[in-house]
Amino acid sequence: MSDEQRSENPKQDTNSERTTKKRTAFFISDGTGLTVEGIGHSLLAQFRDQQVEQVTLPYVDSEVRVNQVLQRIERAAQESGLQPIIITSILSDQIRKQLHQSSALMLDVFESYLAPLAALFGTDPARTVGVSHGIADNRRYTARIDAVHYAMDNDDGRRTREFESADIILVGVSRSGKTPTCLYLALQFGLRAANYPITEEDMDSTSLPKILRPFQHKLFGLTIDPRRLMSIRQERRANSRYASPEQCEFEVRQVEQMLRRAQVPYLDATELSVEELATRLMSQAGIERRIS
Repeated sequence: MSDEQRSENPKQDTNSERTTKKRTAFFISDGTGLTVEGIGHSLLAQFRDQQVEQVTLPYVDSEVRVNQVLQRIERAAQESGLQPIIITSILSDQIRKQLHQSSALMLDVFESYLAPLAALFGTDPARTVGVSHGIADNRRYTARIDAVHYAMDNDDGRRTREFESADIILVGVSRSGKTPTCLYLALQFGLRAANYPITEEDMDSTSLPKILRPFQHKLFGLTIDPRRLMSIRQERRANSRYASPEQCEFEVRQVEQMLRRAQVPYLDATELSVEELATRLMSQAGIERRIS
């Protein structure tokens, strides 16, 4: 486009720039970054109309590393023309002072809460890096790892003889989100979560498969929109009967009918993240977190 054309359509240029430029939010930590990343995601999720590139920068714990981070922040500001955001859980006073030198809007997670808590307790915080995600309690850590192994061993109904020791058994059609939800329940909460796919052979009857009936009190169902299921299955087995619209519709409706008849609670996984699925089903099933 020529200079003359640009001058004739200034509004068009402005709109084009607005759609291509994206603000950057940096989640900065002197540890793993998991805490500040979770908080940052939650905060920015409240502004869904804003395009924000989210960057996690863990282990910012030295002068060299801080200088690298500052350069990256200023580069993002120059490239976008928009003020970046820093959301940080840095404990070092010196590193926080350096970050304040940037042009970014800085939100200090720990300082917002540590000062009032220190005043309440009448003592200074330990300011120890990594305590939120370190192996502070070997028993809890072992429980979490054991739960992950259990979820992997009892995926897709492989070891139904171990269902007796399950905290929860997820059921639903193939590719409805059972496996990632089980792994999240295990890793995040230390729950022994198994899953069983209800196949076409199980759908000859609207009753629960025989193998599941002794564990009906542990069952929780996941369902999914048939169109979404078809899309997922197409990636796995393109143009197969397994991924056809008719088959997906049939399986979803049959399983929903089966769960309703057996009075097994279930959730629609179509629009829910694995985090939302896990916490919602725990609440609905009345399951308490073993670890957190």
